[in-house]
Amino acid sequence: MTPDPLVLLAFVPAALALNITPGADMMFCLAQGLRRGARAATLASAGIALGGLIHAAIAGLGLSALVEAWPPAFDLIRWAGVGYLLWLAWGALRGGGADKQDLPPGNPFLQGLMVNLTNPKVILFVLAFVPQFVRPEDGAVLAQFLVFGLVLSLGGFIINAAVGIASGGIGRKLAGGGRVLGYVTAGIYSALALRLAMVSR
Repeated sequence: MTPDPLVLLAFVPAALALNITPGADMMFCLAQGLRRGARAATLASAGIALGGLIHAAIAGLGLSALVEAWPPAFDLIRWAGVGYLLWLAWGALRGGGADKQDLPPGNPFLQGLMVNLTNPKVILFVLAFVPQFVRPEDGAVLAQFLVFGLVLSLGGFIINAAVGIASGGIGRKLAGGGRVLGYVTAGIYSALALRLAMVSR
């Protein structure tokens, strides 16, 4: 069964408000758009959206509670995310002044998915936010988590993709300064890594 329509109606604007708040996912799509263009930004946003849905499923299954209850799990995921973002930053620097066609291979969809899945704050956020709208009397809890997760992911996909596509236009104008774009992209990834490293529960 799906959530009560009135509850879902109340969830949508709350989810939209969260989607438009700048965060790591949005900045990652912005960086993808700058460096690789609109298509890469859209693929990255799709990967992030899938990650959000996976987080909702995990929370619905109750596994996220383990992360909340066992602090080392939070830190393990967090430092894996820091390492991955720094690896992406290094790849952007190595790509330097190369044209888009010559950039090191990398699947923006999978990169977006990994960035989202290795952000433990997303896990805790889903666990703190979504249950406020879940009502066991409305049916299967997992199904409700998935519906709410789908709403969050769809809104996030549209907004993050729009940001990435808009930045792609800027990237085209700066196409002659490929090395500068590489530095900017690496700077964004590094800033995200630093932000994640400083995160606390």
